[in-house]
Amino acid sequence: TECVSGCVCPEGLFDDGRGGCVEQKDCPCVHNNEWYSPGEKIKVDCNTCTCQKGVWKCTDDVCYGTCTIYGSGHYNTFDGKFYDFDGSCEYVATQDFCGDKNSSGSFSIITENVPCGTTGVTCSKAIKMFLGVSDDSQYISNKEYKEIQRDVGDDVQYWNRTVGLYLVIEASNGVMLIWDKKTTVFIKLSPDYKGKVCGLCGNFDDKANNDFTTRSGLQESNPLDFGNSWKQSHTCPDVTQEIKPCDLKPHRKSWAEKECSIIQSEVFKICHSKVDPVPFYEACVHDACSCDSGGDCECFCSAVAAYAQECIKAEACVFWRTPDIC
Repeated sequence: TECVSGCVCPEGLFDDGRGGCVEQKDCPCVHNNEWYSPGEKIKVDCNTCTCQKGVWKCTDDVCYGTCTIYGSGHYNTFDGKFYDFDGSCEYVATQDFCGDKNSSGSFSIITENVPCGTTGVTCSKAIKMFLGVSDDSQYISNKEYKEIQRDVGDDVQYWNRTVGLYLVIEASNGVMLIWDKKTTVFIKLSPDYKGKVCGLCGNFDDKANNDFTTRSGLQESNPLDFGNSWKQSHTCPDVTQEIKPCDLKPHRKSWAEKECSIIQSEVFKICHSKVDPVPFYEACVHDACSCDSGGDCECFCSAVAAYAQECIKAEACVFWRTPDIC
C-alpha cells in the first residue's frame, strides 16, 4: 500500500470542518452553508432544531400550511406544487366543504380573477372569505376587498389587523388570510385541516402529486382542467390554452429576463439550495412580459417578493429591496 500525504485527526477525534480536531460531543452542525456550535438553536418553520454531536435534533410540531396566489395566475399549493392558471371567473381557492357528508364545513375562500394587461393573463382582483356554514345563495359579488360575515351556522370569530404592507385576517377556526392589498394573497391553515380541504390550493395532505383533485374528486394532470373544475359560475368560459405573454410581447422579453435575473443572482444565493429559484424566475419573466398596461414595476416586485417570502419560510433571510429595486 502506498502512503498518501494529508492531515488526519488523532484516533477518537473528529475533523470539525474548520481545520481543527474535536471530540464528537463538540462537532458543529451545518445549516444553510453556515456552521453552528453544539447547543446552538435555529428555527425551521415552526420547529426548533438544536445542534447535538454534529447532527440537528428537531422538535416535530405540525406546522401551519401556506398557499400562495400571486401575480398573473401563479399558485403554490399547501403541499408546494407550483402551477399557473389564467382563468377569468370566481374560483374556490380553498374550503373545507369537500363532499364529506359528515362535514358541514367552517370556511370558504373565493378568488375573483380578472384579466390584467392585454395578453389575456389574469390576476386575483378580489378575495371573499366566508366563515360559518356555506349557503351558496349568499355569495355576493363585490368589487373591492371586503369580508362578508353571515349569521348562519356556528359562529366563527375573526380579527383583522395591518402588519407592515399586509392586511391580516385571522379567524378562530384556524384560518388566516394575508393580503398585500395588490395581487398577492397568502392563505394559512392550521394543521387540523390536513387532508380536509379542496380547491385551487390543493388538499394539504403533505403530498404534492395529488393536489390536482377536481371538484368531482377526480385527479387531473392538466392544471387547466383542474382549475376549470373549481369555477363558481357555469357561465364563465373554460380556459383552453396556456398563455405565453413573452411570445405575444417579444419586445418586453429581454427587459423581463434582465430584471428577473436578480432571483438567480448572488443576492439570493443563500436561498438557492433551499428553494428552487427556477419556477419563481419563470413566473417573474411571465409577469414582467404580461404587465403592459402600467404597473410593470409592481408586477416585477410582487414576483421577486414571492420568492423572498419562500426563502424566509426556509430560514434564509435575504435583503433584496434597495432604493433602486422595489
